[in-house]
Amino acid sequence: MKTTDQTKKAVCIMSGGMDSTLSAYMMKYEGYEIIAVHFNYDQRTQTKELSCFESICEALDVSAKYVLDLDFFAQLGASALTDKSIDVPTGGIEEGVPVTYVPFRNGIFLSMAAAIAEKEGASVISIGVVEEDSSGYPDCRESYIQAMQNAINLGTKEETNIEIKMPLVHLKKSQIVKEALALRVPLELTWSCYKNEDKACGVCDSCRLRLNGFALAGERDPIVYV
Repeated sequence: MKTTDQTKKAVCIMSGGMDSTLSAYMMKYEGYEIIAVHFNYDQRTQTKELSCFESICEALDVSAKYVLDLDFFAQLGASALTDKSIDVPTGGIEEGVPVTYVPFRNGIFLSMAAAIAEKEGASVISIGVVEEDSSGYPDCRESYIQAMQNAINLGTKEETNIEIKMPLVHLKKSQIVKEALALRVPLELTWSCYKNEDKACGVCDSCRLRLNGFALAGERDPIVYV
């Protein structure tokens, strides 16, 4: 049930995707004032993701938002999302850590979100990581996020006490779809494709996971595919 206490704040890391958007909506329904944070890191679909983030923030009526540019990821490379010389796989879900993994991305995102949370007096950071139905990213594991929470609280002011909430970490993608629909999350505003910015490719790992989630939930995905 939604509370009316608007004194507590949550810094929500929001990519413009379905998972992080649902996480932010869950925080809203728990009564948190939402501070939205989005990262541009020279990813292939950066323009589309930013546009989705802006639209979602408007729908969510956030109290504040930050858009941070992390262009060093392009210099770092080592991922199909940030290095155009590496093709995004389209042959099916990869085993192990996929080539779309961006080295330590969530660790960097959480560190910057912690700085914002300390500045804003927020008690929570929300991140939409999914462990059980993800693409094998090591920085989406619950144990890792918990370790980051401990490190953040060790490295901030004594009076700072931040909890990292990951409400989707044990959900399947079909459960995420159902929960999003139950909370009336505007899924038509979200984007998951790793390759395209106009029509989703439908064949990259992220598209496959999303489409399979909708299929298992018995629902229709509202975004446009090739």
